[in-house]
Amino acid sequence: MSKPHPVQVIAVSGGKGGVGKSNISVNLGIALAQMGRRVIVLDADLGLGNIDVLLGITARHNLADVLAGECDLRDILVDGPGGIRIVPASSGTQRMTQLTPLEHAGLINAFSELGDQIDVLIVDTAAGISEAVVSFLRASQELLLVVCDEPTSITDAYALIKLMNRDYDINRFRIVSNQVRNEQEGRHLFGKLTRVTERFLDVALQYVGMVPYDEAVRKSVQRQRAVLDAYPRAKASLAIKALAEKVDAWPLPSSPRGHLEFFVERLIEH
Repeated sequence: MSKPHPVQVIAVSGGKGGVGKSNISVNLGIALAQMGRRVIVLDADLGLGNIDVLLGITARHNLADVLAGECDLRDILVDGPGGIRIVPASSGTQRMTQLTPLEHAGLINAFSELGDQIDVLIVDTAAGISEAVVSFLRASQELLLVVCDEPTSITDAYALIKLMNRDYDINRFRIVSNQVRNEQEGRHLFGKLTRVTERFLDVALQYVGMVPYDEAVRKSVQRQRAVLDAYPRAKASLAIKALAEKVDAWPLPSSPRGHLEFFVERLIEH
């Protein structure tokens, strides 16, 4: 049997909605693909998937069909911009938000079939701290939290960090400051979050970088394009490319933490 290929599994989360999580997931994926990585973006907002809408992609099948046994994960992969592939979630399906641990396991098990054709799996989680979000976060090696300079964003990120740390012993979180004016404001926002966590929790937060507020992002969303695809020289695009270079330098997992089977097993252990 060939040695499993290590896969970097990165969950992008943020606590609250509206912080730009899906945008960062997709564009980070594109930037990594431009660097030669084989990238799959999993829309893990199981009841309100939005990546296909964000990119103007029509998906014939989605995760609900895989769970129903109607098709394989390979059949639902959709080609996205810049060479990424997307696993679409189902939209407006209450049922998908209430999966049993066994169904979750079946879903994730499907991913281990893709292990040989993927370098990076980016998991774009739903907002909030539901059981589904938590199980995806636990199963990923890297947790990338997107925060904005709003009190609710900081308190929600804090709540998520606290939960993952207290209940699952996860103590390393990577932070991206989104929609800030400049690097100084990005670091300032990171400082606000670390001050709260340092007082109450024993966790290590690492600042990955910032993505500036950029009108090009809003325009690209209106055009249903990824900003990196529509406006590659925009400030936000350049910032995301810089993030991708840092992400690409993160150490690859050594066995067994880094295989998709491990992602599977971690999701099953409720």
